[in-house]
Amino acid sequence: MPGHGGGYPAAPDARPQGPPGLSGAHRPASFEVIAGDASSSYIVHVPHSSTVIPQDVRSELLLGDEALAEELRLMTDARTEELALTAARQVAPRPWLFVNRLSRLVVDPERLPYGHEEMTEVGMGSVYTRTSGGKALRDLGQPAEKDLLKTFLWPYAEAFADLVDERLLVAGRVVVVDLHSYPQQTLPYERHQDARRPQVCVGVDVDHTPAALVERVTAACSIIGQVVVNEPFSGSYIPLRHFGRDIRVASVMVELRRDTYLREDGSLDPEGARNINAALVAILGG
Repeated sequence: MPGHGGGYPAAPDARPQGPPGLSGAHRPASFEVIAGDASSSYIVHVPHSSTVIPQDVRSELLLGDEALAEELRLMTDARTEELALTAARQVAPRPWLFVNRLSRLVVDPERLPYGHEEMTEVGMGSVYTRTSGGKALRDLGQPAEKDLLKTFLWPYAEAFADLVDERLLVAGRVVVVDLHSYPQQTLPYERHQDARRPQVCVGVDVDHTPAALVERVTAACSIIGQVVVNEPFSGSYIPLRHFGRDIRVASVMVELRRDTYLREDGSLDPEGARNINAALVAILGG
């Protein structure tokens, strides 16, 4: 997926914890680390499953409630946390999970800030200023953007990198499984409008996704349907602390087309969910 590879530079004062309140406002924690077994080298990253937007951030968004609900429906990787948790419980040793507890409309932890992200061209860098359809989402000045990054993105990025370091110290290697979903129909913001939209897109990085991992993930996901590498999205999340520096950190993105497991009413399709569960268990048990 555009913007996945590389992660983010660390802010000097970042700390691996949920964000503090600003101006006295209560804020929910922006992420949660769900511990796995001490010996596990696997981290499942679930960055886009939440619809939670803190009230003071909501007040800055230009959409009405109905329009915001529709944007969340389109852009949220619905129920991917549930899929990850279900599979993780069936794997030994149990993998670790790193879950974003806030919507990607607050900040997108997989996008590069300050103009270093290609999706900034369509208003969807680390802090979105446009919707998936190109409408104005927020009026954003540089001080407000820096505030959002300092509060939400930097602590997230530091905590993820710290977890990777902890797993490296114990297990000697790390495999990040970056779990996403995407709609069957192309959204206007997407840069590759004519790309194929298979049941599963496997995102890889040239340096951090070994061929054996690609083969294993592709074989595991074949139970779901057609599997295509780096189309319509490419890359996989790797903290910048490790990107291009430590090949012991492997990463692979698994993008599930939502109709493979979701019904139109948002409920899970039992057969589709079972197939995805089998695929994830095979990946995480490797």
